Amino acid sequence: MSLPSRLAVVDLETTGAHPQRDRITEIAILRIEAGEVVERWSSLTNPGVSIPPTIQNFTGITNAMVADAPPFEALADAVHALLDGAVFVAHNARFDYGFLKNAFERMGRSFDAAVLCTVKLSRALYPQHHRHGLDALIARHDLRCAARHRAMGDAEVLWQFLTQVRDAFAGQTLEACVERAMKRPARPPGLPEGVLEGLPDSPGVYFFYGDNDLPLYIGKSKRLRARVMSHFAADRSTGKSAELARQVRRVEWEQTAGELGALLRESNLIKQHSPLHNRQLRRNDEVFGLRLLPSVRRKAVVLERVPLSDSDPRDWRDVHGAFRSRREADNLLRELALLYRLCPRRLGLDSGRSGACMAHQIKQCAGVCAGKETPEAHDARLALALAGKGVKRWPWDGPVCVAEHDPATVRSAFHLLDRWCHLATVDAEVDVHDVLGGACYAFDIDIYRLLVRWFDAAAHREAVVPLP
Repeated sequence: MSLPSRLAVVDLETTGAHPQRDRITEIAILRIEAGEVVERWSSLTNPGVSIPPTIQNFTGITNAMVADAPPFEALADAVHALLDGAVFVAHNARFDYGFLKNAFERMGRSFDAAVLCTVKLSRALYPQHHRHGLDALIARHDLRCAARHRAMGDAEVLWQFLTQVRDAFAGQTLEACVERAMKRPARPPGLPEGVLEGLPDSPGVYFFYGDNDLPLYIGKSKRLRARVMSHFAADRSTGKSAELARQVRRVEWEQTAGELGALLRESNLIKQHSPLHNRQLRRNDEVFGLRLLPSVRRKAVVLERVPLSDSDPRDWRDVHGAFRSRREADNLLRELALLYRLCPRRLGLDSGRSGACMAHQIKQCAGVCAGKETPEAHDARLALALAGKGVKRWPWDGPVCVAEHDPATVRSAFHLLDRWCHLATVDAEVDVHDVLGGACYAFDIDIYRLLVRWFDAAAHREAVVPLP
């Protein structure tokens, strides 16, 4: 037998993508037994909350349409009877399954079923194709849809797809692919059904929560759903990833208009919340640069540390480098000392107080500490060594704007940047100059480094619009 003998082909329309926070607005179920449709059932349902305008525009289901519809509690018995004993079939099935499971649980009722996802089935049967969304299936298999983004219209499309593949593939092949498509995805044991499947496949940041409102972990991705699911894959079943998975009870997300917005947002949020499992991008008020002092005293340390965190780069004078820690700066200075035969004592690396330094004794220091060269000659060589080690020059004459647009979500963002500082992000181009007038310059070494990497790509530099 290639397909299970009893199927319930299901499609839901909802107020949003979160199966715990959002609610169902429409349900359609096709009950299939022995390859025949034995019942078609659908109903609008009053979600008890307002439907967001974007969802109303997308589905065509308005607040007025559901105002007099029955609540889910009034439909629960009919829904349960149609699903009873059947394999639950849907496109991105865990999403719909999670909404129904949570709806039953809010009533104090349990619901469990074997689940067959038609997205996974399409991928298993047609691996040569990259797109397996419902629109892609409709176009590729010439399926008919009477009402796209309405529950019964989309459910009918899924049944057409199932009948096509039932006739197109040998029973053994189809049965093996069905088995793969019914495999339960890996997810944290404390995370409710459908949450991961509700994540959008678009850019943004995501939050893992445990038993309280403090995030355990904050991340970013160009494709949120795929990235979050990768955290809980089977090959991450040990170590720190497994420990994080065991603690996760809730997943939230914010969509952005593009990758740069996700990078900037992640950096700011990690500094704001300091999640337990984030090691990088945490706030560091100890970031500093180095300045060469105009001193010629024979044995004096000639470098001073200049605090850089939250400072205005426009006020910097003769500052070299940007370091997270003393160790990071000392490692650079030791490298320069070897390359330029500089004195570790004069660089502040050697605490000795008299006589030649150890580096001079092994012929790695030119001897300013032993009177073999003048402090002026040493410091001139040091200035030359530090010249290429400063914060990179800002490539433009002043502030710039980088625009991002996500056509899938009709979302736009305009990022204002100057001197490696993220000044602001606004949603509308008309707000750019208003915000720029009151912008605050505050250097952040993580923002600096991510912008350096971002602008290394020619395509990213070409998207920059300098502002007057």
